[in-house]
Amino acid sequence: MPTLVARSRDGDVRCYEVLVRRYQAPLYRLALRMLASASDAEDTVQEVFVTVWRRLAQLHDDAAFVGWLYRTTTNRCLNVIRARRPRADVELDEQESANSRTRPERAAEVSEQMTALSHALDGLTAEQRACWLLREVHGRSYDEIAEAIGTTTQAVRGRIARARAQLAEVMAPWR
Repeated sequence: MPTLVARSRDGDVRCYEVLVRRYQAPLYRLALRMLASASDAEDTVQEVFVTVWRRLAQLHDDAAFVGWLYRTTTNRCLNVIRARRPRADVELDEQESANSRTRPERAAEVSEQMTALSHALDGLTAEQRACWLLREVHGRSYDEIAEAIGTTTQAVRGRIARARAQLAEVMAPWR
């Protein structure tokens, strides 16, 4: 039986809709954390899915689909970051915001921590931020990140190490 990716490549719009529903939320969270703007994240993810649909025939290995989505999203986010100055105001992820509403004192603490983390992430280079988010938040392997960013595994390891060191220093008061 053909996979959703293969059926989508053959023009099955319903199968592609299933893929969009499956990967839209994680890609949105990645874009939101990279771009610090809900509207930019929504636009970016929408553009990614339109681009992937148009170029699906170029994908010859169905198993590479998820990596291709992450790579395309990451590259699109990096282009948006390069095209504008980073924003200071950061919106909380809806899920984190909803979970923290259960206890007001916890909500305030989580909000302060998320603000501190957002500011710390803003202090990283765009490439360090992308590598760190892909590894720590989305669980991608070093090889997958290297492919997504278009660099070597060794460069990814270095960027993540520098990002971790910088984040650890900034977030030390929250330990």
